[in-house]
Amino acid sequence: MNIGVLLGFLAYGAMAWGDAVIKAVGADRLSVFEIGFFVSIFAGIAMLFMRPSGERWRDLFKVRHPRLVALRSLSGIGAGIFGVVAFTSIPFAEAYALIFMSPFIVTLLSITLLGERVSWRGWLAMALGFGGVLLVIRPGLRAVEFGHLAALATAICIAVTVTVLRRIAGTERRTSLLVIPQLAGIAFTGAVMTTHYVPPSMPEFGLMLISGGFAALGQFALLLAARLAPANVLGQAQYSQLFWAMAAGALFFAEYPDTLAIVGVAVIAIAGLLTLTTRRVEQGV
Repeated sequence: MNIGVLLGFLAYGAMAWGDAVIKAVGADRLSVFEIGFFVSIFAGIAMLFMRPSGERWRDLFKVRHPRLVALRSLSGIGAGIFGVVAFTSIPFAEAYALIFMSPFIVTLLSITLLGERVSWRGWLAMALGFGGVLLVIRPGLRAVEFGHLAALATAICIAVTVTVLRRIAGTERRTSLLVIPQLAGIAFTGAVMTTHYVPPSMPEFGLMLISGGFAALGQFALLLAARLAPANVLGQAQYSQLFWAMAAGALFFAEYPDTLAIVGVAVIAIAGLLTLTTRRVEQGV
């Protein structure tokens, strides 16, 4: 197997386990903003090693699309906050299943904002993905919690981030696109957490450090993987996060999804892979 693909699996596995550690911290004592602040601080260390050799720190804020960079920062902040809410309030696998609606939302945004066309395969993938979500949360058959809505909000924020990056990634410095949103997230969560700050205990501090470490490892491994494997292949590896989410939920939180939920997660994964395959066909890859 290509070393880039292996690094991709490592990256997405690390990200999933980092999210699992966030769930272990919980939001009963610490606010979601405080958790987000400390995890962002620790994860931000990775940014020190991700600057391309041809870019300079002093050019960090020299951007060509300030409004879109600001939107990318806001969507990143939203994804982080809503993600913490989702991970700490509903079963881990359910949160991930809903968050993985983001590729289908990206398709819708690409139609409305970027003027792209979608084939029948793309529409079929979106319908399958929506059906998978219905199998997971089953509205009307059981209570839909705020955590489910937070997970969907996370998916929307991620989709906005991806859409904006597709628009400006070719014209902005990678350092700016990585570091500015990270700094914005640290500043926002740091400011808001002061209204309800609780000094974290040593175990909580340690868990947030571990979560940030996993996030840093994931970002670094993904950066290396992107140099060694095609983007469409790495996109398929991303769906391994659904497996890790179910494994972490069962092993550490005694969360065992029922048969319908497992089927729903599988349908979402199939729909996502169909979306990636459709893009490859349409682009002639």
